[in-house]
Amino acid sequence: MKRTLPKQGIRRRDENPAKGDMRDAFSIDVDRILHSRAYTSYIDKTQVFYLVGHQGISHRVIHVQLLSRIARTIGRKLRLNEDLIEAIAIGHDIGHPPFGHDGENYLHELCEASKTGAFRHNVQAVQSLERIEKQGKGLNLTLQVLDGILCHNGETTEQIVSPVGTASFDGFDEKCISAHSGGNPLPMTMEGCLVRVVDTVSYIGRDIEDAISLGIIMRDDIPDDVARDLGDTNGKIVYSLVEDLIENSSNEKIAYSSEVFDKLKELKAFNYENIYLNSHVKAESDKIRTMYKLVFNRLVEDIESDKTNSPVFDQFISLLDDGYIKEYSPAEIVRDYIASLTDSAFLRMFHDLFVPEILG
Repeated sequence: MKRTLPKQGIRRRDENPAKGDMRDAFSIDVDRILHSRAYTSYIDKTQVFYLVGHQGISHRVIHVQLLSRIARTIGRKLRLNEDLIEAIAIGHDIGHPPFGHDGENYLHELCEASKTGAFRHNVQAVQSLERIEKQGKGLNLTLQVLDGILCHNGETTEQIVSPVGTASFDGFDEKCISAHSGGNPLPMTMEGCLVRVVDTVSYIGRDIEDAISLGIIMRDDIPDDVARDLGDTNGKIVYSLVEDLIENSSNEKIAYSSEVFDKLKELKAFNYENIYLNSHVKAESDKIRTMYKLVFNRLVEDIESDKTNSPVFDQFISLLDDGYIKEYSPAEIVRDYIASLTDSAFLRMFHDLFVPEILG
């Protein structure tokens, strides 16, 4: 198995390691992500179900922790680098804006309309970690971690994933351009390939449990053949998929058996039809789209008119270096700001900007 060694970790800016630091390159990256502002925001960013007011429903902080745990369990059996796996896993969804994939779609529409190009949450994660964290200096993470985060793409379900490419920031920057244009680049490490595959494992059964808790589906709705072969609970589904991945992966690839992969595709199709596109789940989506449009356009206008009491100045621009302000257009700055917000922070800002106060 092609384990990535810590000594292979390279950074965009050279660093002198702290004297006596017991950590290796990828362990340092784990700590940097854990202590970042973006990671802290996970706790109030919803995964699939937003505005439900229900205890026990998954937020992104749970998703990334589950992904990290499951991927490290497999990585241990395959003798991969667990620190690299953890860093990629906990950082992979940092680019998600408020209100899950709906929020991503609405921000994408606004970015396209403003001529800034597509919004891709994996590209935005790299933008956050390299250009926004630490007052605009970035965390200076290793190439291997950034590459795994960029290439995670949990929306794609693949039977076999093998690493592609070599360790080069020039090659990574080309991957970022490709991903921003709609491409689907593959990770350069086995650890990145593992996280890419396990992303689906970590959410597919959990989303079913959340949907059952909310009364959207019943456990008996799960297709009989899937329930028989994979299981009808999150725990059983995860165990079946993990066991199959361990048995069928090699030193060149992360892979499912054909039989289990077919059932996984069937289960994912079930989730899309009955959960992700369910009308009850999407009940508030038009309101969220309207809110996104109003907030985005208002903040762009505030920057263009130099309205320094706007939240985009007070809560975002003022925290970054002058180089960031000079490099990006108003629409790009608003994109970065909105993507950094939690669900509740977005709602509070909308209220402050558009809801009149009642005078006593």
